[in-house]
Amino acid sequence: MDVMIGNEEDFTACLGFQIEGNDANLKELNIEGYKKMIGEAAKAYPNFKAVATTLRTVRTATVNDWKAICWADGNIYMSKAYDGLEIMDRVGGGDSFASGLVYGLMTTGDPEKAVNYGAAHGALAMTTPGDTSMASVNEVEAIMGGAGARVKR
Repeated sequence: MDVMIGNEEDFTACLGFQIEGNDANLKELNIEGYKKMIGEAAKAYPNFKAVATTLRTVRTATVNDWKAICWADGNIYMSKAYDGLEIMDRVGGGDSFASGLVYGLMTTGDPEKAVNYGAAHGALAMTTPGDTSMASVNEVEAIMGGAGARVKR
């Protein structure tokens, strides 16, 4: 496996890594704890070329803070933060993150751009109905560039 993508439960329940400093309800996320955990996973599995996870802070059922981190070549890259994201359909956000991250890695080779493709694509997926994304690359790149929700014609 070259790329490991998962959320906190994947790393803790499946691989046995712990994230220090998070409260039980994940109301506040300890980013340093995630970075440390990812570093430990990369040491334990030296074949990993990239390790990524989403960072979701649930404010309410319909309002989440959303971002992601990606480790590659010994460096951690943080995506743009999408704070106060109004969720329409939470299912599919992680899958859309994964597909955006992989797209970014394959097309750019740049883990910082890739984690931003992933986070933007995941954010778009959760603000539209259904568990699959219909967002175009142009729409994802517009969100990455700071575009708002205004309709483009």
